[in-house]
Amino acid sequence: MPEIDKLPIEETLEDSPQTRSLLGVFEEDTAAISSYFSQLFKAMQRIYDAQNELSAATHLTSKLLKDYEKQRFPLGGEDEVMSSTLQQFAKVIDELSSCHAVLSTQLADAMMFPITQFQERDLREIVILKEVFQIASDDHDTAVNRYSRLSKRKENEKVKNEVMEDVYTSRKKQHETIMHYFASLNMLQYKKKIALLEPLLGYMQAQISFFKLGSENLTQQWEEFLTNIGTSVQNVRREMGSDAEATEQTIQDLKAASDPLYMPDPDPNKIPVNRNLTRKAGYLNTRYKTGLVSSTWEHQYFFTQGGNLMSQLRGDVAGGLVMDIDNCSVMAVDCDDRRFCFQITAFDGKKAVILQAESRKDCEEWIATINNISKRIYLSENPEEIAARVNQSALEAVTPSPSFQQRNESFRPSTQGRPKTGRSGSQCSAGSESPALSSLSLDLLVAPDTPIQFDIISPVSEEHTSPAKSGAQGRTNPFGESGGSKSEESEDSILHQLFIVRFLGSMEVKATESADVIYETMRQILAARAIHNIFRMTESHLLVTCECLKLIDPQTQVTRLRFLLSTVVLCASHQENKRLFGFVLKTAGGREDGRPVTVCYVFESNNDGEKICDSVGLAKQIALHSEMDRNTTQKQRELDKAKEKQQEELHKQKQIEKDLEEQSRLIAASSRPGQPAADGQILVLSNSQSEDSDAGEEGQKKGESEA
Repeated sequence: MPEIDKLPIEETLEDSPQTRSLLGVFEEDTAAISSYFSQLFKAMQRIYDAQNELSAATHLTSKLLKDYEKQRFPLGGEDEVMSSTLQQFAKVIDELSSCHAVLSTQLADAMMFPITQFQERDLREIVILKEVFQIASDDHDTAVNRYSRLSKRKENEKVKNEVMEDVYTSRKKQHETIMHYFASLNMLQYKKKIALLEPLLGYMQAQISFFKLGSENLTQQWEEFLTNIGTSVQNVRREMGSDAEATEQTIQDLKAASDPLYMPDPDPNKIPVNRNLTRKAGYLNTRYKTGLVSSTWEHQYFFTQGGNLMSQLRGDVAGGLVMDIDNCSVMAVDCDDRRFCFQITAFDGKKAVILQAESRKDCEEWIATINNISKRIYLSENPEEIAARVNQSALEAVTPSPSFQQRNESFRPSTQGRPKTGRSGSQCSAGSESPALSSLSLDLLVAPDTPIQFDIISPVSEEHTSPAKSGAQGRTNPFGESGGSKSEESEDSILHQLFIVRFLGSMEVKATESADVIYETMRQILAARAIHNIFRMTESHLLVTCECLKLIDPQTQVTRLRFLLSTVVLCASHQENKRLFGFVLKTAGGREDGRPVTVCYVFESNNDGEKICDSVGLAKQIALHSEMDRNTTQKQRELDKAKEKQQEELHKQKQIEKDLEEQSRLIAASSRPGQPAADGQILVLSNSQSEDSDAGEEGQKKGESEA
């Protein structure tokens, strides 16, 4: 290493111009060193920040890979192979994250610390010494100048001594300051080399340590794992390529086949009208009246399902019922100067819908399809089959699904060893039960000709309501408790759960042994709502406690209905639509003849219906245990009272025996003539009394001796 240039400290006292010139060169070098190291510090700081970001990003990647199995994707389902593969990757990346964290720590200690110390301590020390030297030099020049102006004619010994002392002090201070300043500048020549080489050495050593740590962790097992994953990725890429080619070919074929269909009104000679359709779907314009003479048209998607015409807007999950096309009439009409319009009129003539198709072919096919559906339903030989088709169509209208007809029996789940019961002759397959047997089995669950209540009202008759209640609180709860007059339950109830529900309907049922009665009630209520176009539902808050179930108005917080928990005999949710649930309540004396009334209530909830049923079951269990505890406590109290009574009887008997003994002692003492009694008086006994007392004289003497 070449020799380092130094400032001559021996010449600092002389402070010659040559020394000052050499000092200027060193100061320029110091400024250059400061500028260069400032840029180098920024570069190393960027390396350190990037390493910290890489360490944090690697750790975050590992965490996200571990959480992959907790994610729920709408498509694809649960891929166990992908989950296990990503868990392996998460393990490897987690180890790499630890290596990066170690590298960040080493860079902070071995690279950033030396260069930071050089900038904040060494270079700053030079700057401070330069400022102090400049001040000391100015003070020295001032003192020398004052000393030079001393008068030789009028010498004042005191002033002369002060000026000389001032020169001495300032020169000494300047000399000491410049020596320290020169020494620091000389040491800076060494420190700049150390500050330049030491961070680079720390950086390289940290990187080498990082690579060694990585080579130790990434063993042969991980290399084989990565090779297998690379092969799998190539296989997926080849599969994607083949699928892309097949998709492209399908697109080309569809483009060629669909070219005639792009025309809004195709040539009927090229694409003939199909008049044998029984199902039809597509976009139509429907007419809505906005005034006496004004109207508007809306573009909607229409489709036929069973014996109903359905419509669905874009973005809707399910379609809605437009009208029942059983025995309807359909014909082409002229309307609002629009082409290809046709009108569907219900069988009773009370409702009509005007629709516009896109082409003449589409209009004729819609008219033919609706005629075919109406004719097929109208010409059915079995009247029960007609009702079954209407019910089936209503159910499909509530929950439209391509496979709903196959899942129609899900409203009454079948058990092993018991054949499914068909609902109508049109839906029974070969070997199934007859419609008469089907209706008979349904009659065992639901009372025939039972009205369905779509609003929350009490099923109790007016005669059952007390006259005193007529002017106070309105109707009565079917279980003998008022929804508004009865005070709220105590706040110390163990269970308080609130659910948002919508009331669908209720009807009287017969059987309460299984959940089939609830499923059948759901089917009939949903079918009736669809047939009668009843879509309004009353929203309430269902409060489940250990004592009762309450339906509370969410606006006024008034209790609409209150059911005692002991009257809930059955509760179940639908197996397909988990938002539907119902419960059966049974009460005695609900009719005029005193027979019990069993009513099934059906609701739709925002939550899972099974949770509400579980909450009701938990409430019944808590109520049962509470009742058992109360009975046990009552029995214990009765036993305690019996024991107390027995103790009192024993105490009375002992007291009587004690009184008798005392009386016998007094009688024996009074049998001696002239002996004073216990109260100090002399008792004189007659002959009869003496004779009576002779028999117990010996026993009395024995008792006195013992006393």
